[in-house]
Amino acid sequence: MSVPAHAAPHPETLSSRVQDATGESVFNCYQCGKCTAGCPLAAEMDYAPNQILRLLQLDLPEMVEEVLGAFSIWLCLTCETCAARCPQEVDLPRIMDYLRQESLRRGLVHPKAKDILAFHQAFLETIKLKTLHLLQDVLLAPKLMARGKLNPLPHGIAGKEAVRRIFERCGTGSLPVDSGATRVTETHPGDAEGSGT
Repeated sequence: MSVPAHAAPHPETLSSRVQDATGESVFNCYQCGKCTAGCPLAAEMDYAPNQILRLLQLDLPEMVEEVLGAFSIWLCLTCETCAARCPQEVDLPRIMDYLRQESLRRGLVHPKAKDILAFHQAFLETIKLKTLHLLQDVLLAPKLMARGKLNPLPHGIAGKEAVRRIFERCGTGSLPVDSGATRVTETHPGDAEGSGT
């Protein structure tokens, strides 16, 4: 059975790629504006957070470059204020992060975002370096052990016997009272003078 021409699948849109990558549907947003009202940088953005979502909802090919070239996606602090305020629980910071990656991949980064982009790339490179070399210092262990800088066994502490006695006393639930010691009393809410227990 052949598929009619009018039933051909639509080309993949930016909103569908956002959903595939983030699990967030831009169509859950009903434009209440709470994200924009709570955003600390909304006044500095070329498109407010809810407007970015609206542009994605339009699913128009000419809006793709508009969204990915927006300064707003680079200004987003991912502070999660918008996500906390959203009645539809749209995770806008996650969407903005994906849009930044896609903007970078396509070479559509806003010209005013040059410094932000430099920080973004430096941060990501630092993380990549740290995560790819989890065991890079393992070969140093024998040298450090030979020099006495690394001991596989924990070091001892002074006063082990005193600590042991403290734990023994705590385990019985009572503390010995010395002849010259003051008795400790507990105060409970509502007690006028704090009677002992």
